[in-house]
Amino acid sequence: MAMMPARVKYRKMQRGSRKGTATRCNTVAFGEYGLQSLERCWLDARQIEACRVTITRHMKRRGKVWIRIFPQHSYTKKPLEVRMGSGKAGVEGWVAVIKPATVLFEVDGVPEAMAKEGFRLAAAKLCIKTRFISRHKHA
Repeated sequence: MAMMPARVKYRKMQRGSRKGTATRCNTVAFGEYGLQSLERCWLDARQIEACRVTITRHMKRRGKVWIRIFPQHSYTKKPLEVRMGSGKAGVEGWVAVIKPATVLFEVDGVPEAMAKEGFRLAAAKLCIKTRFISRHKHA
């Protein structure tokens, strides 16, 4: 089951604005190390899940992982070869709106080298540039 909001009846959203930098969720709050975005994008629920699996597999289920983002924004898509008009299309999937400086994931209870390598593997699954940050020294 993919991540999506619990109540989604009549939930068709407009695209919204992605400009500016993140003013919340931009520091390491729960764990010791974090993965911070440097670009803006829509992250799909499948991408978030792929990163989560990668991080937990690399850490061999030691420590704790926090997912700081949630795909609560729906996007729609019309089927192929359908004429223009006849209303807005059905919901195709769910995305998290990511702005620069948003902390995506956090980990705790593992050495820094292990956290850094886990985040490097997870960042390869994302469509944006990211950086490794620590609670004490912001790189």
